Amino acid sequence: MPNHALSDLLARLDFAWRREPAKPGPLDNIQWRANACDAGSILFFQRFDDGRTDAEIIERYLVDSACAVLVTNRMIEGVERLPGKGIYVTHPGDWAAVVGRFCDCVYPLDTDGTVFLGVTGTNGKTTTVKYLEAILSAHGRPVLSVGTLGLSLAGEPLVNTGFTSPPLIELRRLLHAHRDRYAVVAMEVSSHALDQGRAHGIPLLNAAWTNFTQDHLDYHGGEAAYFAAKARILDMIADGGRLYTTSSDVAERLRENGQPRVPVEALPAATLGAEALAAKPFLALAHNRRNYALAVALADGILGPGAREDWRHLSAVDGRFECRVVGNRTLVVDFAHTPDALETILSAIRDAFPRARVATLFGCGGDRDRFKRPLMGEAVARHSDHTIVTSDNPRFEDPERIIADILTGMPEAGREVVIERPLAIARLLDFLAERPEDEPWVALVAGKGHERYLDAKGHKSPYSDQDEIERNLIRLGWV
Repeated sequence: MPNHALSDLLARLDFAWRREPAKPGPLDNIQWRANACDAGSILFFQRFDDGRTDAEIIERYLVDSACAVLVTNRMIEGVERLPGKGIYVTHPGDWAAVVGRFCDCVYPLDTDGTVFLGVTGTNGKTTTVKYLEAILSAHGRPVLSVGTLGLSLAGEPLVNTGFTSPPLIELRRLLHAHRDRYAVVAMEVSSHALDQGRAHGIPLLNAAWTNFTQDHLDYHGGEAAYFAAKARILDMIADGGRLYTTSSDVAERLRENGQPRVPVEALPAATLGAEALAAKPFLALAHNRRNYALAVALADGILGPGAREDWRHLSAVDGRFECRVVGNRTLVVDFAHTPDALETILSAIRDAFPRARVATLFGCGGDRDRFKRPLMGEAVARHSDHTIVTSDNPRFEDPERIIADILTGMPEAGREVVIERPLAIARLLDFLAERPEDEPWVALVAGKGHERYLDAKGHKSPYSDQDEIERNLIRLGWV
């Protein structure tokens, strides 16, 4: 990057409002985290309507930041508390493009030598991306995947970003840092990322949309706005590309909203033979066969269509229908954390284990969409013979209040409440131990999946559903 490149770009761009730095100095880096800045940093801070005041934002993030320049997407009241710093406010709608210009300067993107593929949807993004990664890697394509499970190269984890879709500066930094190691990027693209421009400037060869059900209404404000955010993935697809979906509802709704700018192709779930289902039992689940169909379609765009047996290259995805069988007890750990995801996985369990009774342990995250809580309770109650409602990342909310919201969607019979999640898992295993040995049960532990922490009161403490299950299996002498 040439000397003064950032300063020159800052001077050239048109902003809605600006205050020059009191003592201009050299600018040599861009940041999205206030605590990562130094005296040469431009901090890009995107302000949201999250209930916090500008004064709170300044106090928590900005007043102690070492940045020389602050760029925001809208005016923040109280910038006089940031003396000496340059303040620049983008025009409405310009935020992502402005951040992208600076990323181009610091972290150039190779759009000619790299193929980008994106996956959006309420559920199934991670599984689809990991299936795609496995297929392309098996055919010798170096794949960098970006998503809920972090950053991986050819299936080997590199870093946990903490995001489904990292902020644009972080995404570009990661892509630039590993630019000589991949030819394909397969990325999850969340509704938040599409709304906030986190993937701005990434040209997708093709994309997939898994499904659309209720989630994130706390952020988007309504179902229509949530769908509109998802639909922005169409704008990321390059000319000549297409969007694949296994949801006829998504395809129909996109057409009802006007002619999509690229073709939208609805796909059926993949049809697999007995050999495939015996070797890869997770593909017995209908939603995984839909995810597989999308992964194959995206892979075809690179490998070309053909009679491949791509299923041979797949493995179960971390925290997605992880099974542990002990006698007549089957324990399933899954990330399902929306009404539709719980409905889908519990329906699949009922279909796959028609003789078994079902016990479900679940909770709901705090500081997120409250409207889905009773709907999650309804879905679980509809398919479960016994239910334990517990805590799941309460964040800054009272876990008892979250549970109370869930219980409004559930009948009183056949349910227990155990607030602390480790104790809830112990209770679940004790419940299974109390049942007759010849009585088959499937126990679903839902919500955490791959996550290895509990998020409460601003602190993430180490935790794993898998570890808690193992601990209790040992306690009961089942292993």
